[in-house]
Amino acid sequence: MLRFGLIGFPIAHSLSPWIHNRLLEDQQLNGSYELFEIEPADFNKEILNLKKKELDGFNVTVPYKERIIEYLDEIDEAARFLGAVNTVKVKDGKWIGYNTDGVGYVTSIADRYPEHLKELSEVLILGSGGAARGIYYALLQRGISRVDIANRTVAKAEHIIDDLNGREKSSPLSIEEAERKLDKYDIVVQTSSVGMSPNDQQSIVKVDKKLDGALFSDIVYRPKLTMFLKQAQEFGADLHFGYEMLFHQAVYAFKIWTNTSPETKKILIDFERKLEGE
Repeated sequence: MLRFGLIGFPIAHSLSPWIHNRLLEDQQLNGSYELFEIEPADFNKEILNLKKKELDGFNVTVPYKERIIEYLDEIDEAARFLGAVNTVKVKDGKWIGYNTDGVGYVTSIADRYPEHLKELSEVLILGSGGAARGIYYALLQRGISRVDIANRTVAKAEHIIDDLNGREKSSPLSIEEAERKLDKYDIVVQTSSVGMSPNDQQSIVKVDKKLDGALFSDIVYRPKLTMFLKQAQEFGADLHFGYEMLFHQAVYAFKIWTNTSPETKKILIDFERKLEGE
């Protein structure tokens, strides 16, 4: 029997068990997915206890995506660059770290809006946290020709770009500069926590330009339709929702663990219905 799980704090309301149990069912695999909530003060002790549980793999969420690294035996290139791990595969007793956030995001765009994800597309990332870093890395790996990053502290955007030697393909912007240029991009992705419930009347930028043909994306998934996306919808943009990234990063982790290729379209529809019913 396969045994997977999630570590983090707090995680009681995580949607990961629903997603992974449906994926196990889809692949007719006998397995389970458990929550291992670890308080920060107990992390070192509980990680050693986790090693004894003979898991086949586990996910890592805040606040442990960086802290887990010192306990790994191996780490893949993307996770090493990002300095964060959200997926661990257990193979021959070794813990191997991966990061599926960025590739999950790009896959979620390609799955629903392949026409937007072209080499010549110009992308703007709003925010410069861990999610922005992962998405930036994955977009450049995909071969996208221009990916700019905007942040209130421009130096943080510069830091991400310089870490990947991205100056030829990217410019750091202030939020004010980005707001003025929103209609110049094919894809605009909001990666900060601004607009997340209960602060769902907030938006990182004011969207007030005609956006026909553009794709606006928000990684916040509660609420589904954030203020950022509501504004973009009013001005004609296509919308991409945060739950789609959440789902696809989970699917990518599942593939790493099981070497399977689940048919995701129906599961994603059911996942959306679950979120709407909450």
